[in-house]
Amino acid sequence: MTELTENPTTYDVVAFYKFVEIDDCETFAPSLKHAMLDRDVMGTILLAEEGINGSISGSESSINQILEMIRSHPGLHDLESKRSYAPTHVFNRAKVKVKPSLISIGEDVDPTKVVGEYVDPKDWNALISDPDVVLIDTRNDYEYYAGTFEGAVDPKITRFRELPEFVHKNFDPKVHKKVAMFCTGGIRCEKSTSWMLEQGFENVYHLQGGILKYLEEIPKEESMWNGDCYVFDERVGVNHDLAPSEEAKFCPGCGHALTTKLRCAPEYIPGKRCSFCPES
Repeated sequence: MTELTENPTTYDVVAFYKFVEIDDCETFAPSLKHAMLDRDVMGTILLAEEGINGSISGSESSINQILEMIRSHPGLHDLESKRSYAPTHVFNRAKVKVKPSLISIGEDVDPTKVVGEYVDPKDWNALISDPDVVLIDTRNDYEYYAGTFEGAVDPKITRFRELPEFVHKNFDPKVHKKVAMFCTGGIRCEKSTSWMLEQGFENVYHLQGGILKYLEEIPKEESMWNGDCYVFDERVGVNHDLAPSEEAKFCPGCGHALTTKLRCAPEYIPGKRCSFCPES
């Protein structure tokens, strides 16, 4: 008798966003959620009058069907996506939410009117190697700690809305003539570079497709990325191959990615706290 073995299933994990006017969010949302449930696609999609933002997981065919449905909606035909992989679902529910905005920097900005210059991943290394370029990581502190680009400035923020205050305190458009910014998938940079231009910074660049697209396209031996890329799902972090990181785990106390270095710190108590947790 031949022993049957189960073939491992690989799930696609796809992130996407686009700033574009969507005037039927309340009707689009339920139809999109039903389509996800029918196809065993998990994750969260945000809809707002200013656009769409989502991270979902499922089989390749199911994911492609959802993307096809989204791209058939007015204004979303050219929606771009970043794709990685996992052995299981990395989300436990299917959610489609209608929000006032996709992400807030704390001030009104419109990326559809003005935005920084997009830089293709293949050109990113040359840009950030320029000594005149200030490279700013727009993500939260725990994301920076898990991994970042060589030479990147850590704003030490715990939420995106704190970025303007950090910029005001540390940078001057009359002094800092070239600024490059990056984030996980690109959406935060749409608003941060738009805001920077409104503050008078003249040459503002951002990584097109974010870190995920860079890791997807740039060979590891040419990479200027160090560490893991923190992701907001059960993988916690992905490595340069876009596979779930073996290093990253959540700290139940503060949410930091627990790299080997953190787990070796004297403050680390498994299942309770790490050195980034506030003193109790």
